[in-house]
This record gives sequence, structure tokens and C-alpha cells, in this order.
Amino acid sequence: MTSLNIESNVLSEPVYQNGTFDNPWPTWKMPNLSDLLKWKLFYKDNKNIPKDGRILDQNLPVHHVTDDEIKKFCDEDTSKKFKVIWIGHATSLINFQNMIILMDPLFTERDSAFKFSGRKRYRPVPIKIERIPKIDAVIISHNHYDHLDYKSILALHNKFGDLLNWFVGKGTGEWFNSCGINNNVHELTWWQSKKIRDLEFIFAPAQHWSSRSINDRNKALWGGWIIKGHSSKIYFAGDTGYCPAFKEIGQKYGPFDFSFIPIGAYEPRWMMGPQHVDPEEAVKIHLDVKSNKTFAIHWGTLSLASEHYMEPKEKLSEILAKLELDQNSFVTLKHGEINEF
Repeated sequence: MTSLNIESNVLSEPVYQNGTFDNPWPTWKMPNLSDLLKWKLFYKDNKNIPKDGRILDQNLPVHHVTDDEIKKFCDEDTSKKFKVIWIGHATSLINFQNMIILMDPLFTERDSAFKFSGRKRYRPVPIKIERIPKIDAVIISHNHYDHLDYKSILALHNKFGDLLNWFVGKGTGEWFNSCGINNNVHELTWWQSKKIRDLEFIFAPAQHWSSRSINDRNKALWGGWIIKGHSSKIYFAGDTGYCPAFKEIGQKYGPFDFSFIPIGAYEPRWMMGPQHVDPEEAVKIHLDVKSNKTFAIHWGTLSLASEHYMEPKEKLSEILAKLELDQNSFVTLKHGEINEF
């Protein structure tokens, strides 16, 4: 078994006390029941998601990935150093050094333990798990239902079995064991790393929280992921509020060739600010981690917060223009869109 490595000279570490984790920064505030009620009862909902599918198809088109496209995507190709498909929300499939890696898999219609409840996707999944011929590793940022989906995890395990390596935060391994997944589940804390083949996976700090029930709040650690290859590096932020950790990540591991940073689910700010960045803060992260090219995630798929459903994309473009940054340095993708570099 490959040994785990702890990186040195780290500034931010998770707080761990009485069996639960916490964020170490003054920028953090845990949302409570009072905040939730105030939001639901008194804050205006501006999402305005159209009921007319033709409008959604125009504003958020979905490319349904063909069998030939996904086969070519997963095939070894020394001429391409990186390929990406945005599945939707925080889920992306990448081919990095001919290793196929899936991020925060959500392939179901709802982000819930039940078919009849939970937030329903308003954009369909562009490809089903059963049609993906190869996956080598899955990285999980945290255990909220829209990032750790039971049915998606089980479908992946049933299809790929012990060929899969699962990378999760400390405390999430117990959940995988309860699902009957006991092999190749790598639990890491912030800055801890594990190497698989020619890639090194490093769990990075993020400002968020965890829970799947009323009894397990913050018993599992959340974070982002850094993937180091021969000469390239990938960064996946997961879910996060803005905090000092991103400058640390950039100083220690930047620059990054490609990054995945959330831009949606940010209104109202007094409720969402500590846990979800807005587009302006997303661009700050992009700059902090010294990302060459960033893909926007965590938007345009589920109804999570109160901003207009197209606002994250529009605001992102406005911020880039305001800061005189290249619009192609931080981009939104169509669902199912394939990019190669």
C-alpha cells in the first residue's frame, strides 16, 4: 500500500474537537436554523427558472455525449495533455495524463436520498454512468447530497468495482464502508497526499461544512483537491466560501494549468457568503491559486440559492471585464461540452 505524505510549512489546519471538524478562519460562520427560516420566509427568490424547456435549451444548451465521443475521450492520446467534460453542477470528467478522473459525481435527477424529494435538476445529465467506458479515480470534496450522491456512487462501484480509487476527506470513509465499498478508499486531511500511478492527489483546505443527517454534522472533513502530474497541475475547489487558504494553495502549489472553481448558489450573501463564493470571489480564488485556465462549476443545474439562474455566468463575465482579465481565462461550459488541450 502506498504511504501517505504530510506536506510541511502549512498555515491552515482544520480544527478538530470532540469528534467534529471546524474551519479555522474568522471568515467562517455556521448557518443556523434562524438563518434558514429568515431566508425562506423573507428573502425574495430571484431564480426565475423558465418552465419553457425551449428557453432553457437556448440559455443552457446540453450536448448529449455520444458513444464515439466518450470512447475517444477516454482513449489514450499522447497529443492531448488534458480533456474535460462538464457533466453539470460540480461534476466534471477529466482525462489527465490518460487517467480518467471524476469529480463530485451527481448523475441522478435529484440531490436527495429519495426519488420524490430534494432539489430537481433543471438541466439533464449529458451522459449516463453506464456509457462511460473507463474511470480510474473519483475525488469527493464533501458529503453534502449534491456532491456525494448515493445512487451515483453505487452505480460507479457496481460498474468499475475495485478498479476505482476513491479520494475523500477524513471521516467519509465510514460512509463508503456502510455502502459496501471497502477497497481503495483513501481518507485524507488537509495537505495530506497520496500517489496513484503517476499522479499525486492532495487534499486542500476549503471553507465549508458537512452533514448528511441531523446526527453527523461536521464529523467528516471537507476540502478541495490538487492533482499533480509530470509537468501539469489541476485544482478543484469543491464548495467553499472565500478565506485565506487560497493564497496558501497558490503559494505552495501554484501556478495551476487548469482549475475548477464554483460560481453559483451565493444569494443572499449574509446566509451564503461564508459557505459559497460569488463570481467576484471566484475570480479572487482564480488569481490567488494562479490558475492559467479555470472552468466554472456549481451553477446552472440545481436550484440552490436565490440569485437569477443565469446571473453567475453574467456576473463572471462582468468581473473579468472590470479587472481587464482575459475572458478565456475563466470560462463557463455547456453541459456535456468536451474541451481538449
